[in-house]
Amino acid sequence: MGKFAIKTVATGVKFNLKATNGEIIATSEIYKTLRSCKNGIESVRKNSARANFEDQTVAEPVKEKCPKFEMYQDKRGEYRFRLKATNGEIIATSEGYKAKASCLNGIESVKKNAPEAEVVTEE
Repeated sequence: MGKFAIKTVATGVKFNLKATNGEIIATSEIYKTLRSCKNGIESVRKNSARANFEDQTVAEPVKEKCPKFEMYQDKRGEYRFRLKATNGEIIATSEGYKAKASCLNGIESVKKNAPEAEVVTEE
């Protein structure tokens, strides 16, 4: 079972969604308060399970309604995804993946782990 690991950083509070093996699947923005960070976790839980998928790496991407996972390529050519809530705000982002298939696996891992993941605090 995955977990949401809440961590205090110099400028606020953030979370990482970790898979069972401890690998970070997705990261949040930096929130000003613990309460808003926990609200972000709930938003990821709710939206990841029913999110559409938009592949922005193809020649003519089909625009999908939010909530959605958007897969794209960064400036280095790595594949990444971001999860957008119903209101269009980005609520989680991924690391860069060299292979498209790995990025797709990351999205599936968020869908699988987020809804039931426990919340823990890390130092």
